[in-house]
Amino acid sequence: MEMLLAPPLAFLFFLAVFYLFYFLAGRLAPKLNPVGGKLKSYHCGEDIPGGKPQFGYKLFFFIALFFTMMHVAALVVATLPSGPTAFLGLFYLGMIFLAVLALITRNQHD
Repeated sequence: MEMLLAPPLAFLFFLAVFYLFYFLAGRLAPKLNPVGGKLKSYHCGEDIPGGKPQFGYKLFFFIALFFTMMHVAALVVATLPSGPTAFLGLFYLGMIFLAVLALITRNQHD
């Protein structure tokens, strides 16, 4: 019984269950009938030209840096020893706040 609780086997079991669900739902779904503009892009009452959007990495790096800063700050503050050095955590959080503030205001000017 413990073998069934192993993560790889549990993953394969649930993969099979959800694939079966996906297959059955696909069989029950109505078939596509491409009439008129059914497959055209449409937004708020306006036809928009189709095309593949080109995304850049600028926003990704901004979010990744913010995510890293917040998680490192949480890790550092959570692992600070108690006692007189605990107030260093407040100083560290203040520095992180200023760094995030600089990151946000720098991103608004670009």
